[in-house]
Amino acid sequence: MDVKIEPGWKEVLKDEFTKPYFEQIVLFLKTEKMAGKTIYPPGPLIFNAFEQTPFNEVKVVIIGQDPYHGPGQAHGLCFSVQDGVPPPPSLVNIFKEIQADIGISMQVGKGNLTRWAQQGVLLLNAALTVRANEPFSHSKIGWAQFTDAVISKIVEQKEGVIFLLWGKFAQEKQALIDETRHYVLKAAHPSPFSADRGFFGCKHFSKTNTLLQQQGKDPIDWKI
Repeated sequence: MDVKIEPGWKEVLKDEFTKPYFEQIVLFLKTEKMAGKTIYPPGPLIFNAFEQTPFNEVKVVIIGQDPYHGPGQAHGLCFSVQDGVPPPPSLVNIFKEIQADIGISMQVGKGNLTRWAQQGVLLLNAALTVRANEPFSHSKIGWAQFTDAVISKIVEQKEGVIFLLWGKFAQEKQALIDETRHYVLKAAHPSPFSADRGFFGCKHFSKTNTLLQQQGKDPIDWKI
């Protein structure tokens, strides 16, 4: 099938798009649509993370689990919501840590992280779609195999990428990362259930910029 995706990613992932598991994902999504199911994010935004962060520009990877499953929220970037949608609790906690860490206060009510993505922060959910109001409903349809391949390609073909692994699920991806060539920063998940068990105070935003600057790369401007 022909997947509309940024040319650098298309080249890197071309083998994945022809594998049987990927064909099964496509078939599953078509079947859901034919059955009248609402799927988030909308079709043109499923690969938005790759559009906003071309392969050759990836410097930082943040791994999420599942897209938001409410109307108007998900737009293909983990933790991010579309303009006009209030930031969910985990994102509010991310902004609190940014303010405590580097003194940037976020605009109230804004949660669109596209500006991060455009600076080289790949905002990757492990599953790229979800059925409306049913969290994790697409987590077993093959997306994990695809997004694990994405992580592996970054690890194999790039140097000095910083992976931010928040929470147990993201930390399971550590096994895919060659830490002799890349950096891993781990913390609790920013969810209200766990943020005070090690996300608050992790200073990942300043640490990321220090690691980038040590490599001669531009730091991320974490304002949105």
